[in-house]
Amino acid sequence: MAQGPVQLAPGLISFLKSLKTTPADPSVEHLISLLKRRQIRNSRPCAIATTALMLRVVGEFKGRDAAKLVERIRQVGRRLTAAQPREVVVGNIVRRVLGLVREVLDDNTGGDSHTGSDAGHHTPVHHDSMTRPTLSSSISTFSPLRHAAAEPMDASMASDMSDSSELNRRPPLLTSHTSYAPATSAPLVNSLFGLFSQPDDSNASTPTGAASPDGKSAHSLNLERLADLSRSTNIDLKSEVMDGIRELQDELEQSDEQIAGVALEHIHSNEIILTHTASTTVQKFLLSAAKKRKFTVVHAETYPHDNTATHGILLTGRKRETRLDEDDDPWKPLTAAGIPVYVIPDSHVFAIMSRVNKVILATHTVLANGGLVAAAGAHMIAKAAKEHQTPVVVLSGVYKLSPVYPFDIDELIEYGDAGRVVPYEDGEFVDKVDVEHPLYDYVPADLVDLYITNLGGHAPSYLYRIVADHYRTEDITL
Repeated sequence: MAQGPVQLAPGLISFLKSLKTTPADPSVEHLISLLKRRQIRNSRPCAIATTALMLRVVGEFKGRDAAKLVERIRQVGRRLTAAQPREVVVGNIVRRVLGLVREVLDDNTGGDSHTGSDAGHHTPVHHDSMTRPTLSSSISTFSPLRHAAAEPMDASMASDMSDSSELNRRPPLLTSHTSYAPATSAPLVNSLFGLFSQPDDSNASTPTGAASPDGKSAHSLNLERLADLSRSTNIDLKSEVMDGIRELQDELEQSDEQIAGVALEHIHSNEIILTHTASTTVQKFLLSAAKKRKFTVVHAETYPHDNTATHGILLTGRKRETRLDEDDDPWKPLTAAGIPVYVIPDSHVFAIMSRVNKVILATHTVLANGGLVAAAGAHMIAKAAKEHQTPVVVLSGVYKLSPVYPFDIDELIEYGDAGRVVPYEDGEFVDKVDVEHPLYDYVPADLVDLYITNLGGHAPSYLYRIVADHYRTEDITL
């Protein structure tokens, strides 16, 4: 009897295959259900699935209105992030796609598509005023300063500020040419104060979250400007954005190889390297260094939620828990490359840390302040390394770097099945204790010495610059 086609279990591969024939809206619902049921989990699979879905959404978009395209992407992004908020990389990919739309308009309009708090319609700036104009400000919705800025001012304080405050009695600031140059001097030179000058109030942009004089919000004004720019330029917006998304897919595929390409610069001969979790990025990094270096690897098994996958990836180069439908290419394990590998329980980390030369960690998410969310046990390893002054190196693709700040760390931590820590069969013990099984740890930035991304090595304090290069301010809040 002829057998029918093999049915793939719900997961990344089945979702990518369904995208070829399924329209965008049902595909959005499909990915939402997979995220809620945790059938697609971890940073790389979620990033691949979200990027493929964004390509489908943009491909089915009709028209050339950039504002409508931005709003469509935002709508899908809000639903995906609400389905699984702890998979921060989903929001990262959506923000990168939104930035692609604005970048396409920038390239075709000479940079006039900047919207939000830091850019508006560009007009010539005159520096011959005797007073400094008011600075427009924008506070991120993730910042606690936003709530302070919204506090009402006391009536007596307001009267003091308006009538007899020290600020109102200060003399006006003079620019360089008004204070020193004669009235008939030729071309005016911009002074330092000119850096803070802003266009006239009639053309100035509205700060994020504020309302314009006619009652429109900053977000609606941004969309109107995008619509005007897209109508005034004859560009194939959808095609160029899709090309950018395909480049983003190439980045996801090549990030591990690019990180592994600098392994010889950071791993030296006869070193003892400590790592943990079954991370493909870390294993490829170590394998790349093993081609020309001889070193020793000590691997914490990350019991109980990741120990089976850790043993499989060290012995065979493939995770034992990996299903047949998951995209996980096997490779030669470290032992086959001649590298000694020792697997230790997590409780032995502090005892062996004095002999370790370097700690290499994988990450689930990197946050804008330089901290990271990694598999449970990472915080303990980083603290032990700090105590012994052992450098901690974190490997992460740029797509894991998020513009979100960790104001509520508990919201970032996911908890798993407590029965894997204490079996439910031990009922007498389980009834008397509360057992928690965190799947992730938050590691503060002060415990990390170096981040290695597909763009190179960076200090934790430099990550804000990478965030500014890859995300637009107006897209941080979906």
